[in-house]
Amino acid sequence: MAVEPGGSIAELDTRVAALPMEDRRRFEQIFDLGAATGELVPPEEMRPWLVAQFGSLEAVCRQRIVKITNRVTMEGTLFNALRARRPLQAPPLDDDLRHRLEDRHDCDFCHPDRRTPPDTFGRIRGKHCITASNVAKIDGWHGVIVFDEHHPLRFTASRVSDYVDTAQEWARAAHRADPAACYPFFLWNCLWRSGASIVHGHAQIAVTRARHYVRVESWRRAALQYIQAHGSDYFSDLVAVHRALGLSVAHGSAIILPSLTPAKEKETLILAQEFDSDLKSALYRVLRTLIDQLQVQSFTLVLYQRPLCTTVEDWSGFPHIIRIVDRGSVQSITSDVGAMEFFAQSIVTADPYHLTAALLSANQEEIP
Repeated sequence: MAVEPGGSIAELDTRVAALPMEDRRRFEQIFDLGAATGELVPPEEMRPWLVAQFGSLEAVCRQRIVKITNRVTMEGTLFNALRARRPLQAPPLDDDLRHRLEDRHDCDFCHPDRRTPPDTFGRIRGKHCITASNVAKIDGWHGVIVFDEHHPLRFTASRVSDYVDTAQEWARAAHRADPAACYPFFLWNCLWRSGASIVHGHAQIAVTRARHYVRVESWRRAALQYIQAHGSDYFSDLVAVHRALGLSVAHGSAIILPSLTPAKEKETLILAQEFDSDLKSALYRVLRTLIDQLQVQSFTLVLYQRPLCTTVEDWSGFPHIIRIVDRGSVQSITSDVGAMEFFAQSIVTADPYHLTAALLSANQEEIP
């Protein structure tokens, strides 16, 4: 039973309490929900500013923090409702920044055939991109998907589909060259806030040996432990919980989930059993919603997927999973992660209910 979208993460305890028994049991199998109240006593001279900035003095003096932990993956997030109600909007791009995003005069990636190296098996050419071998590798097989379009935020549905298809073909080529390398990992860091060292639009693909990268492997193991403990599929239950709480958006055979335990701002999951057109168009839908409606300027995106061949691990039921997070304004001089994110638990200001509303309000005529 799904509830109507809308509301706030601050009201999640009320929503959970109102769930039918089966939905509530499923929620409690996956998530632990708690809350804390942060109190302060502001000096008199601060109070007019606090009221003007946050709407009321009480909202600041008694702040309710929602804490959600995924018991299965041991990932968790702290939501401050005060911050969620007053998210910072990214400033508009100034002329200098616009010039940096559009300047094609001396960009290596604008001339990939001449100014990037091929892999030992050559290049994979898509309709809108071409591959190169990464000059500073994260693993033995590490390629770059160089987009034809220089501007990193200017892409269409067909381009996004081509980027991920070309990356998959590169992974298969690397696997043919080295059959032991069979665990693929697609990543797209957009602009320097995400760690990208080059402005020109590009993504990356790596294929590793022996076992999948640890974050992917930890999700696989957690899902297996879940089915052993509860007799049901973890990913199906995860989708069911988000749907019951009004935090899911159906997109053909794919499902879009604004995460209840985001690693960082606006984390969105896309799950699909098959690597098909629904998954790719869902990805485009999420990206355009983030950029066009929620002013996202820089993002990090990854694809979790099964190995390219049979391995000793049990990957049955493991879906294709895309994870996307907002990395903040490119004009900000502060980092979006600190000690809490590295060593404790994520702190997030964006409300997943607001993200769900934005995804649902996207112009469907523009989404393939």
